[in-house]
Amino acid sequence: MKLGFLPIDNRPVCYTLPQQIAAIDESIELFMPDRNLLGDLTKYADVYGIFNWLENLGEMDAIVLSLDTAAYGGLISSRRCPDSFEEIKEKIEKLKDILVKKNAKIYAFSSIMRISNNNINEEEKEYWNKWGKKIFEYSYQKHKTGYRITHEIPQDILDDYLATRKRNFEINKIYLDWQKEGIIDTLIFSKDDCAEFGFNVEEAETLEKLGGIVKTGADEIPLTLMARALGGDVAIAPIFSAPSYTHLISNYEDVSIEQSVKGQIELAGCRICEEKDADILLYINNFEDVQGEIVMNRPSKHFEGGWFAPERPYMIADVRFANGADNSFVEKIIKEGINKYNFYGYAAWNTSANTLGSLICAAKLRFLAKEFNLDAFKRLQAIRFLDDWAYQANVRQQISKTDKYEVEYYMHPFEEEISKLLNMKINAKYSFPWNRRFEVEVELN
Repeated sequence: MKLGFLPIDNRPVCYTLPQQIAAIDESIELFMPDRNLLGDLTKYADVYGIFNWLENLGEMDAIVLSLDTAAYGGLISSRRCPDSFEEIKEKIEKLKDILVKKNAKIYAFSSIMRISNNNINEEEKEYWNKWGKKIFEYSYQKHKTGYRITHEIPQDILDDYLATRKRNFEINKIYLDWQKEGIIDTLIFSKDDCAEFGFNVEEAETLEKLGGIVKTGADEIPLTLMARALGGDVAIAPIFSAPSYTHLISNYEDVSIEQSVKGQIELAGCRICEEKDADILLYINNFEDVQGEIVMNRPSKHFEGGWFAPERPYMIADVRFANGADNSFVEKIIKEGINKYNFYGYAAWNTSANTLGSLICAAKLRFLAKEFNLDAFKRLQAIRFLDDWAYQANVRQQISKTDKYEVEYYMHPFEEEISKLLNMKINAKYSFPWNRRFEVEVELN
């Protein structure tokens, strides 16, 4: 299978993770633009360079597209980009012309602009550092009540924010027209950092009424679409560690963990089934009160049950904590082992949707692999344990800055544990591509 893939930006989970997953099956040829063409925390993607890459792609079976990259220069750029609606429309019309000429199925996604409930402007416009929470409150109350809301936000700032939202919303409606024309086979609108009410929730409801598909999540959606593009019939049975608490809602999401699991399985083109009928078992280490988050000092009850690796194909979504693993659960996995012949993957990064989407993609790809590469699969799992468990749940709290030598020192004991678990030698290097501790890039030599 030949698969074109345009990521959201150049972060490891957006750029290198798709490569690591695709490498599991040597029959898959993955084509991506040069990493330098993509955007980062402060730089917009080279949109016309990407268009040139797309035009020169050979014949593909499928193409997974981040429409935010093509329109605005990236996910973060979609909130900051100063271009007018007319300028963005002109760019995406160029994209449309390219796609029409491609004899490939198009799996595309576009974000519904988020509204973060904080005054951190690292990924937002400059004024968010003072007015972010106020804008969130205004959005929440305006949607909830439907009335004119008094506010303290300077009118020029509010006008700019609302104009940016309207521009992105109108662009999303154009993509719906493309789908109706048959240019896009699968179109997903993603929403992250959600609350019960807000302009983003309101826009999602409108897009659904117009026939659009909306999914909670963001960074994992291109991977979920990769899984969908593979085709095939894979039956997955979800098994929750705390089945009485599946109604609870994860941090940064607006649906229950049960709904999140169901949505990710279905979007990946898989079937939900009973345990006895499953091709792959999906174990979810879910939370019993609130989802914890170590880096934000949000406690949660750790996993206290037993762990025994199944005698059937299985994968593990460790979502008891956001942004990192549940140490108690991983310790049990390491102690009892994984049953390497039936182990189809582990993940615990960022949000529940991020974890689930990437995990299911890799497991489905392994299950259907025509030319399975065991070494590539082990490398993928080593990176997930190093990143999601060792770094996010432990080392990130120990380091003071983005110092790779300090990281290497603290990561070494975890490398030894993971080496034993996966029966492989680990020689890892670490870097911080966005010069912040939030994401680390793990490279295995």
